[in-house]
Formats: sequence, structure tokens, C-alpha cells
Amino acid sequence: MVVVGSDVHKRTHTFVAVDEAGRKVGEKTVKAVPKGHDKAICWAREQFGDDVTWAIEDCRHLSARLELDLLDAGERVVRVPPKLMAEQRRTARTRGKSDPIDALAVARAALREPDLPVATHDEASRELKLLVDHREDLVGQRTAVINRFRWHLHRIDPTLDPTPRSLDRAKTRAHLRGVLADLSGIDARLARELLEDIEALTVRANALEKEIAVLVADRVPALLDLPGCGPLTAAKIVGETAGVDRFATEAKYAMHAGVAPIPVWSGRTHGRVRVNKSGNRQLNAALHRIAVTQIRHDGPGRAYYRKRLDAGDSKTEALRALKRRLARVVFQTLKNNSSTTSATGLAAAA
Repeated sequence: MVVVGSDVHKRTHTFVAVDEAGRKVGEKTVKAVPKGHDKAICWAREQFGDDVTWAIEDCRHLSARLELDLLDAGERVVRVPPKLMAEQRRTARTRGKSDPIDALAVARAALREPDLPVATHDEASRELKLLVDHREDLVGQRTAVINRFRWHLHRIDPTLDPTPRSLDRAKTRAHLRGVLADLSGIDARLARELLEDIEALTVRANALEKEIAVLVADRVPALLDLPGCGPLTAAKIVGETAGVDRFATEAKYAMHAGVAPIPVWSGRTHGRVRVNKSGNRQLNAALHRIAVTQIRHDGPGRAYYRKRLDAGDSKTEALRALKRRLARVVFQTLKNNSSTTSATGLAAAA
């Protein structure tokens, strides 16, 4: 068996092949375009036959196109977290950093870790991720425009300042538009222009939110039944999970989400853990929103949180335990949804 490690960049991809003992047996650099990917596949097949595993450093914004082309060609692809690659490079006998050194570290990390997630086609979750990310970019742009708009309002008349988070309402914008219409001066002019920008960004963000809600209701309706999980949070979970079937167990999914506690005990401190600061922070934030919402309302989540507090946990520890429990629930929900969707012949989000 041969493992081909990759170091991906915007313009080029470098591949290094190793045998079962981790010895380097080949190297290839190609352009980061489909034709370059085809050249790499032909090179691997000519040199090493069909028993090849491709180890891709998990940088989705750079490696997504490469993954798709490899999967379309029928190749087996595993994803190597950058942390594992960096650790392997640090412990290697070679010094320095280069594309071949990084690709070699990726290949050897894949040899050392046999249970790495296997890449799969996942257009459904990829579509949701792109839509959610685009909406968040629009909301970020709107926030920046709102801050500038408030400065101009303050210089015109401090009493005009609207209440926080009210400029996403059409009624508030219409009122301010009427006030600014009768004012002259550069501040009023710029404020009117910024208000129109806020209007346009709000319309686009709201349209995306409605589109996302329809897609989520169609693809993962079971997630919406989870208390505290709205359409945007559900879309975030599906997009960042990127195919639940690539996780063998719910424990691995929890580690990916950064909610699995890290043991830090020795001797008489048995059972002590610390917060996990690694993992997918976007997925972690989605689980956090669900947990905080459940704590505020009666239900199983709040009951579990209270139970942990009664057992002696601090509020932070109890919240952390609830997030870990929610990771298990979300994993099972996505697993069941994936099985049901596949059985009915619909487009699976896995």
C-alpha cells in the first residue's frame, strides 16, 4: 500500500508518496487546477498501481476542489488535520519547512493514524455551508455600515440614535429615512446613502435566511425538532459537520466539535478535566447556542443542567456537560436522518 500525502496551496499542490514503512518513494508537484489533479492521479496510478490512499491536509478552502476531483476518479481520500501534520513535521529528523516536507508529514501522519475521517461527496452540506457563510458575511457588512451610520446620526443629533438591533426592522429604517429627508449637510447626505446600503444588505440577508430555512426543513427536519435549534443553527451544524457518516462514533464527532472534555488528572485528582479548545469552533458555537437556549426554558436540557449543578458542578462545567450531551443527540439525529434519506433515494447530506 502507498499513501500519497499532499501540501495544498492556491496555485500549486505538492504530493509525496510513502510506502508502508513511511519511506519516501515519489514526489510530484502540479498546478492547482483540474488538469493538474488529473496529472497527479495518472502519476500515482502509473507509479504505484491501484492500492493508493490519498492523504489531504484538511484545509477545505484550498483542498475542496482537489478532493472532489479525486473522488470523481474513484480514489480513496482521507483528511489529515493540520495539527497532526505539524506534530509529525516537528518530530521528523528533517529540518526546516517546504512543500515536500509538509506533504511527507501529511502522508506519515495518515500512516500513523488509521482512523482518520474518509472524504465523501457532500454537496448538500456544502451548499448549506456556503449559503450560511455568505449570509454571515452580509450581516457583518451590515454591522459595519450601521456603525458608520450611527456616527453620522450622532453628529447630526444625538437624540436620533435608534435602539440597539433595531435597524434590521423596516419600520425603524422608514422613520429615519423620513427624518433625514428634510436635513441638509454632508452628514445627512452620507447617512441617507448608508441607510440605503443597510436596506439592501438586510433584504439580501433576509432572502438568504428564508432560502436556508426551506433547505433545512427539506433535508434535516429532525434537527428543527431539537429544542433551541432554529434553521440557521441547524444549517450551521449540517454545513460544519460535512457528512456525519465520516465519523465512526459519537465520541469522535464530539471531539471534532470541540466539546469532548480533555482529561487532566493524576493520582488523587482522578476525574479532573479541562475545556477542549480545539475542534471546529463554528460547530462548537452552534451547540453552545442550543445549550444556552435550552437552559432558559423548561425541558430535558434544563433538567440535565440542574442535575449537574446539584451534583456539584459549576455553571461552566454544567454547561460544558450539556454541550457534550447535545453532541450525542445531534450525532444520532444526523445519523438517523442520513439513513432515512438514503433509504428513500433522496439526496443525502452525507
